[in-house]
Amino acid sequence: MKTTYYNAEVFNGVDNKIISDAWFTVDDETGKFMEMGTKTPSNDNLQVDLHGQYVMPGLINAHTHIMMNPVTSKMDFLTETEVAFTALQNLKDLLESGVTYIRECGCAFNTDIKLNRLAKQREVFGPEIMPSGRPFSIIGGHGDAPENEDGSVNFSYLINSPDEMRKAVRIAFKNGAKNIKLMATGGVMSATDQVDDTELTTAEMKVAVEEAHSKHMIVAAHAQGHQGIQKALDAGVDSIEHGIYIDEQQAEFMKANHVYLVPTLNAPACISKYGKGKIPAYMSTKNEQVEKAFYEHMTMAMRKGVKFVVGTDAGTPFNSFKTGTWEEMGLMVHKIGATPYQALLGATSYAADLLKISADYGSLGTGKVADFLVLNKNPLEKIEAVQQADKAIYKKGHRVV
Repeated sequence: MKTTYYNAEVFNGVDNKIISDAWFTVDDETGKFMEMGTKTPSNDNLQVDLHGQYVMPGLINAHTHIMMNPVTSKMDFLTETEVAFTALQNLKDLLESGVTYIRECGCAFNTDIKLNRLAKQREVFGPEIMPSGRPFSIIGGHGDAPENEDGSVNFSYLINSPDEMRKAVRIAFKNGAKNIKLMATGGVMSATDQVDDTELTTAEMKVAVEEAHSKHMIVAAHAQGHQGIQKALDAGVDSIEHGIYIDEQQAEFMKANHVYLVPTLNAPACISKYGKGKIPAYMSTKNEQVEKAFYEHMTMAMRKGVKFVVGTDAGTPFNSFKTGTWEEMGLMVHKIGATPYQALLGATSYAADLLKISADYGSLGTGKVADFLVLNKNPLEKIEAVQQADKAIYKKGHRVV
């Protein structure tokens, strides 16, 4: 069966314009777009009038932690059952917010990999997943966290040399990871380090990049301090996550070499707004120390032309899976000077380019997967249009919300 939607105003995820009086046909069996055009469609398919509403690609969130509960913020001594239960609820919340694809950036027990495998065998209610499995850290560094009731396993692969990194990346590849998450620096949420501590070495990260790129995987570096950002860039990573202390030279390098920046602005914003007295003091203190510089450096990088991708760090304290993706896009516009178009690119075609899924996702076009949203208002005029509570959400051509 084929369905043709007509009388639509379309943002295709690529061009800074609305295509007026548009129509498109979806193959309901393959879940892909078959034809597109303007004016009156000339076919005998089932016809759906969208009444001049706005259509855009489903949102991509390129930095989530589906294992985490943003209210409890519990990270240590989680069981695999807890992780799986939490992840399924978070995936539901993401899809119902309009997110149809995620890159998971670190998950205990490789639960994201297992759920991704399960989703390919039967329907799982949630967005598509690019899984990372366990991240890569140093002993005592950001990501060194005991899991299971007895602490018998670790959240991360704990790396002590380039050879250990090579072996661990190969294990992750065998397990089914598609993204390698490296902890290049300390972080706000780790108790034993500072955000400008360097952790994994350049040599270790170079090996990770070499192994990952030879196996069609991508590499994301949690890098907050300036020196750690530089080490990650020298290693050849595909994206810098957070990037708090990025400087102008690094921004220019990233633009020239197509390295993406995933700032996760919502993470510090939520701690600042909701966290006082509710989270450990070291988190609040570190967040207060970096927040002003963070926005300043992100504004500079945006002006330099670095490609920003929307990722929220969802699961960190008070950082919601239900609203965080919209909030991130709003922060990009209102805090660091992005236009609505730039914010939309960060959640559509730029995100798909980073994840290397643009042949199928991130924009609306013939042959691509029919993940799309239907909105009342024009998102190119006001980014708040994506926040519409009752928007229609389609995944693979079928309405899910």
